[in-house]
Amino acid sequence: MKEHDTHVTRAWVLHPDIRFERDRRDADMALEEAVALAAALPNLDVAGATVVPLRDPHPGTLFGSGKIEELRARIEAEEIELVLVDGPVSPVQQRNLEKAWKVKLLDRTGLILEIFSDRAATREGVLQVEMAALSYQRTRLVRAWTHLERQRGGLGFVGGPGETQIEADRRAIDEQLVRLRRQLDRVVKTRELHRKARAKVPYPIVALVGYTNAGKSTLFNRLTGADVMAKDMLFATLDPTMRAVRLPTGIDVILSDTVGFISDLPTELVAAFRATLEEVIAADIILHVRDISHPNTAEQARDVDQILTSLGVNEDVPLLEVWNKTDRLDPESHDAMQARADRDEGVFAASALTGAGLDTLLRAVTDRLQGDSIEEDLRLGFDDGKRRSWLFGKGLVLDERQDDDGSLLRVRWSATDRARFQTL
Repeated sequence: MKEHDTHVTRAWVLHPDIRFERDRRDADMALEEAVALAAALPNLDVAGATVVPLRDPHPGTLFGSGKIEELRARIEAEEIELVLVDGPVSPVQQRNLEKAWKVKLLDRTGLILEIFSDRAATREGVLQVEMAALSYQRTRLVRAWTHLERQRGGLGFVGGPGETQIEADRRAIDEQLVRLRRQLDRVVKTRELHRKARAKVPYPIVALVGYTNAGKSTLFNRLTGADVMAKDMLFATLDPTMRAVRLPTGIDVILSDTVGFISDLPTELVAAFRATLEEVIAADIILHVRDISHPNTAEQARDVDQILTSLGVNEDVPLLEVWNKTDRLDPESHDAMQARADRDEGVFAASALTGAGLDTLLRAVTDRLQGDSIEEDLRLGFDDGKRRSWLFGKGLVLDERQDDDGSLLRVRWSATDRARFQTL
């Protein structure tokens, strides 16, 4: 399902609504998100979507025989080629359902891997997706193998049908993973060098994070004028995009747009994309962009907070919430939301699309980064032209006098500017 394919695949989305599941999500909302996930793949036509209520998942087929037959008739009538199941499907379940329905089947992890594979743009992103896909395939090989062992009986000491091939496949995957890991280590080292070089550019990093489709890329584009893909589509951005930008308040920052977070992100991808989110860990300030018009905005915010915690983001890093997409609210809801934001100094109601509320947000970002400014005298030698031009470039110099030893400068700066000056 890559971009050069011309064939359009007809797909059907199923969300198994398991009655006694611990973290059970609202079924209709979950189905809507799953359809949006499917829509993120090119050359896919989502012909329909269904919530399937389930009391207990069947270990061999996920659904009961009556439901399988009912869905088979629907799939056949609609000429469906691909079924997307919004949840985990074991290798055995997948094989049995594909056989019963005569279609290809992808579970939630498989679908997200497909999207990541289609979207990854940087060398690191591509390598991480390949590793995640191989790890996913390997776990399924192991499960399929134990199933074969069970099927033929015995204790598993004697090689059985299929075992040799599966072992060979596992070895091939392990070897490929080792190769990819080596390549990734080289790429990560290069990125570390770039990051060190960027640390010498004395700009604070402002990282945009948020649930996928919250409007981060639209905000990034508005602030930078960059042409970053900002479609109404899940996972539109998969690699962090960095831009140096001068905010309307006059301060220079590096703005970082990151991959959208999502609930139930496959474990293979959480590990694979941790390095991609290192920019968030290095950030001086984090803007948590929320789609405040979404019915599940509170649950999405919790998912984002949990991922930030798992990344090890320092609690001392200031975090501001941007309640985005206020333009989608009706006037009454908009006023109520604005009143709530006004009461909380860490929350800003805004619209990246219209620009409403962004001036207030950017002033707050500037205040957090600069803190209380202080005036100070500095002496620089004649050979210290680089640091002198940096101070003037940042607009920090109030007065300058020169004598036989160099320059005496009066500066007004924040603690952040002072610390960055000392690294030059």
